[in-house]
Amino acid sequence: MKLKQLLVIALAVAVPVLASAKKPTKQQAEAPAEQAPAADEDPVITEECVMNVSLFHEAVKNKMFADAYEPWYEVYTTCPNANKSIYSDGSKIVEALYQATADPAEKARLAKLGIEMQDKRIRFFGNDPKYPKAYILGEKGLAYLDFYGEEKVTEARECLQQSAAGMGAASKIMVLVKLVDASYAVYKKDGNAEQFIADYELASNLLGEQASNTNNKNAEIAGKQKDYVDNIFAISGAADCSKLDEIYADAVKDNLNNLDMLTKIAKLYKRVRCTESDVYFAACEAAHKLQPTDESAAGCASMAAKKGDYEQAVAYYDQAIKLAMVEDELEDVADYQYNAAFYCYNNLKKYAEARKYALASIATLQGLGMNKGQGRCYIIIGMCYASTQLYPQDAKGRILNKTVYWVAVDKFVKAKQVDPSVEAQASEFISSYSKYYPTKEERFDLPGEFSGNTYFVGGWIGENTTIR
Repeated sequence: MKLKQLLVIALAVAVPVLASAKKPTKQQAEAPAEQAPAADEDPVITEECVMNVSLFHEAVKNKMFADAYEPWYEVYTTCPNANKSIYSDGSKIVEALYQATADPAEKARLAKLGIEMQDKRIRFFGNDPKYPKAYILGEKGLAYLDFYGEEKVTEARECLQQSAAGMGAASKIMVLVKLVDASYAVYKKDGNAEQFIADYELASNLLGEQASNTNNKNAEIAGKQKDYVDNIFAISGAADCSKLDEIYADAVKDNLNNLDMLTKIAKLYKRVRCTESDVYFAACEAAHKLQPTDESAAGCASMAAKKGDYEQAVAYYDQAIKLAMVEDELEDVADYQYNAAFYCYNNLKKYAEARKYALASIATLQGLGMNKGQGRCYIIIGMCYASTQLYPQDAKGRILNKTVYWVAVDKFVKAKQVDPSVEAQASEFISSYSKYYPTKEERFDLPGEFSGNTYFVGGWIGENTTIR
């Protein structure tokens, strides 16, 4: 069905006269500004403009992009302030015609038109409350990438960055994703890691906000795209710890009273696993003095451990646990509890304390319905048991001290049962420590201790186990 036939009923009511929209010459299309009014004047919206808006809009709805072009271009050049659909539909028209032509000159003309269209939209509709200038800049950045690719990637990055900064959590997901892609491409050209890191942080944080918004119908998509940009950053090389130190060492020194900046830097270092850096420690310590958070406390704990002050490290983890609980960040709580357990076992040899933290971490993970992470806690408990000497080193005591390996192996077995990710490590420990069980001969020498099938391992352990 022809376009005019499709619209005849609607236009008979809305517009008294059907205007003839002339197809622009190539010279006219390349210089639409010559037909535009002075910058301080708004074009007059005529009945012909209204009619042509209806014509091209209906054509776009029916994907008749070639038929839509003439009335659209007439409106675009004579009354570009008539309706926002000039630009939303116009982008679809120009993109469709660009893809349909093989003529290099025509592609170049349409590409230029596609970019100029966004600038004109900013002029006439840049104050629109729903789609303001910042939103339109995002469309311009995407258009640069669609039409020019790598050739205009720097211009695209600049537009996308301004859009993301202006729109915040209301940004289009694709604008945020393409910002990271474009910034990464620029980084590979000029090596400016600082700009790439800033763009990545902006996009990743905004995608994180969108993903965590329960009222956002696109939250799941935002979460997946956040994983994508995080992976891009991880493989980029910009996340190298020494490179981050070069960029942020002076920033920390210059912002010791700027909590927002210190927190931002600390979070970045944590995200890319550069938590052994002195710059990270300095940021955490300064932030912790201004306003303690679980992240700043955890950073201070890492700093204390690096200096060999493990008592202080555990004390900081106690702070981190309490602060994270207030924020209901339970996965972080479980991590902090495990870290405290590890230092108590490995460095302080406080086995009862280590078990206390490990059991707390297990309980936290169980509350979250998470099995992964529990295994490492059971392994810590097993290692604490295996490292314990409960009895004097006389003939009887040497035999009884071997009973700790029964309860230790119980924990290693439990570890791989609940958490398959530690199966190999747990199996290795089972094989190693089962060699040290009391022998039949040794149990025969102490019949009063090993009657029946079970045995109670006393002391701070206080657990029943099976005689093997």
